[in-house]
Amino acid sequence: MKRLVAAFWLLAALPAASEPLMTKVGMLREQHSQETLSILDLPAPDDALAGALLGAADNNTTGKFTNQRFETVDESVDDSADVGAAVDALLDKGVSLIIADLSADRLLAASDRAKARGALLFNISAPDERLREADCRANVIHVAPTRSMLADGLAQYLIWKQWRRWLLIKGSHPKDELLAQAFRNSAKKFGAKIVEERIYEDTGGGRRSDSGSVQTQRQIPVLTQNAPAYDVLVAADETEVFGGYLPYRTWDARPVAGSGGLMPASWDASHEQWGARQLQNRFTQTFRRLMNARDNAAWVAMRMVGEATTRTGSNDPEKLRLYLLGNDFSIAAFKGVRLTLRTWNQQLRQPILLSDRRMIVSVSPQEGFLHQTSELDTLGVDQPESKCKLK
Repeated sequence: MKRLVAAFWLLAALPAASEPLMTKVGMLREQHSQETLSILDLPAPDDALAGALLGAADNNTTGKFTNQRFETVDESVDDSADVGAAVDALLDKGVSLIIADLSADRLLAASDRAKARGALLFNISAPDERLREADCRANVIHVAPTRSMLADGLAQYLIWKQWRRWLLIKGSHPKDELLAQAFRNSAKKFGAKIVEERIYEDTGGGRRSDSGSVQTQRQIPVLTQNAPAYDVLVAADETEVFGGYLPYRTWDARPVAGSGGLMPASWDASHEQWGARQLQNRFTQTFRRLMNARDNAAWVAMRMVGEATTRTGSNDPEKLRLYLLGNDFSIAAFKGVRLTLRTWNQQLRQPILLSDRRMIVSVSPQEGFLHQTSELDTLGVDQPESKCKLK
């Protein structure tokens, strides 16, 4: 009895455990189009959010030992909603770190609104080069790759295969032209030749009702016939109007790459190398669907937050940003190498997966494409060419 009493008083004398450091991470996401060429590409209701939730769960596993807690706060905006008001709603809930699944213009608006209150954003979907160049912001970390990184990743493989002559077909929307320009730049950068450019005009209408197999079987050969000799057809169709129809329907028997056929991506559901299968399995078991690129980028962003918070012992946005940009930061993301940030524009360095949606065909950077600092910097705009002045 005396021993029990002594133990009780000993426990009572110990200092009380401190409350965990709570880090609230906002998930700000806009609706994505339900008009897709394939029913397999329809966005799920928890698109991107699922990746953030899994990342928070992984952070909390480590947080049990570091006395930290991570919480995801979801905020969605429709096409007509004021993104600034959505940012304010998150900030009012104690959020100072925001994972943003937004278009370029909305991301800039969210960044400007968040800057006044010291919040830090993680861009997980907008590939626009200008966000890392003329319109770069100090309070935006870019997890999603740029169009130039994706185009360079594909171009390196095509050059490695000696497929140097490209027939470029682009869509008729502004985003398609931005992707087409990325492919032009990649061709010039790595020594390919675009033998001809053609445009696929989007005339509107219902994609499923107006684009059956019989009709597309007649349209695509006409679009691609009488072209100069080429090795590969490269499609620039970011709006997903025609790219998926190109394989097996071209006039000449040629491979298709870009927005159809062999596609560059930051993540793909077929990726299983370097331990990626365990992440894929955990995601599928939890959410009953496959992990897409936005899901993965949200997971990486949340893991970056977890890593920085653990290392600094703080959830202050500016302290976390400085750590992420420092020499001590790197993140494991099941892609064969540890990922770091480019200090000049806050873009995450990362390999680019090349997938046919069934399996990973290759991973860039390709063998033989060298760089004085990091081979990952052969993908996209390098520091000497960068126009970013963080503000």
